[in-house]
Amino acid sequence: MTRRKSDVFQSSRPVARAERVTRRLFLKQGLAASSTLVMPVVGIGASVSQAPDTPPPMKPLTSPGLPFSNYGQPSPHEHRVIRWISANPMAPANGVSWTPLHDLEGTVTPNSLHFERHHNGVPQLDPARHRLLLDGMVERPLQFSLDALGRYPMVSRLCFIECGGNSSAAWRRQPLQAHAGYFHGLISCSEWTGVSLATLLAEAGADPQAGWLIAEGADAAGVSVSLPVPGIIDHALLALYQNGERIRPENGYPLRLVVPGWEGIVNVKWLRRLKLASEPLMSRYETAKYTDLLPDGRARQFSFPMQVKSLITRPSVGFNLPGPGAYEISGLAWSGKGRIHRVEVSVDGGKSWQSARLQEPVLPACLTRFRAAWRWEGVPAVLVSRAIDENGEVQPSRDALLAARGEHSRYHYNGLVSWLVRGDGAVEHVYL
Repeated sequence: MTRRKSDVFQSSRPVARAERVTRRLFLKQGLAASSTLVMPVVGIGASVSQAPDTPPPMKPLTSPGLPFSNYGQPSPHEHRVIRWISANPMAPANGVSWTPLHDLEGTVTPNSLHFERHHNGVPQLDPARHRLLLDGMVERPLQFSLDALGRYPMVSRLCFIECGGNSSAAWRRQPLQAHAGYFHGLISCSEWTGVSLATLLAEAGADPQAGWLIAEGADAAGVSVSLPVPGIIDHALLALYQNGERIRPENGYPLRLVVPGWEGIVNVKWLRRLKLASEPLMSRYETAKYTDLLPDGRARQFSFPMQVKSLITRPSVGFNLPGPGAYEISGLAWSGKGRIHRVEVSVDGGKSWQSARLQEPVLPACLTRFRAAWRWEGVPAVLVSRAIDENGEVQPSRDALLAARGEHSRYHYNGLVSWLVRGDGAVEHVYL
């Protein structure tokens, strides 16, 4: 379902230019004293008063409920928890839909809310006719039906997939006022199950001199990408299932290449061919697209593992804190290069940091939920998170990222994300 921007972007009260809080004004006014981070969460209920018109506790129902259904559906009361679609009006099959990270909890994304990126629509493929060709620099070119693939030993990988264009609006000079998921939600996390790529390459007799694997999809866009064999051989798989059920059409049915932690475009959907080669293909999707123009004129190419990143999802734009008191700051962190080692949270715009609690399990190339208790005193505060992975890589500030990459990038944004909680409890996106 397509929603108008006005339907899903719950705008905060307009703020006069003089009222907007910049980092300089924030530091000048000493807003660090407005909040206390990492306070005990016990006793929160005691601070919540019961309104006089609050109805008494509900009694058990006395009439039967609805009958069984063949396939479960969400409650109609949750109709606002949706993917928001942004498609080219001249080519509606080319666009994206965002995962509503701000409305979700935990780390695993429901299949129905996994983000989408389509270059020419969702093909409707007959699984009985679909075939995977494995050829190129191999001793035995092979072709597999889905039934044949289903007879191989299965492996599962719990991992995120993130589009290289996720968070791209953060390259703009003015902060976008949008829900966290409809800004940073081109990322989702699932358990993928299928056949190990290494198993099929071994059966085909892969040439040791073949340094690249060309993956090709069956969609009308003709998406083809190149992947270095040494970087993927141990963890890539050909996925048939997502979160226990067959992959859905918009996420690659009936077969998808999954490379945990690597840029979304290389996780080719509707996979129809794998070709071993001695050099990369240099296709449109690794030259004209998904590359970054650097300040010195060179292009940053083949940015395979997604870099360390985090953001606070609650509270964020669209939330309104009803009043001073105890709250939980919650968000997500990830790194395509391994596990998240630590997430630090600041409520004073980065003047001071404290470690958040990481929700177990903390897995490599997987979303990690972090939490921090917070007492808000009812005055402006700027919330920001910073992730560090097990390799010691630290999520950069926006200024540091701009200094390294310039102002002409469209992809691979992983800078800090900060939210201003105004005195009236509304939340606004700001740059530090």
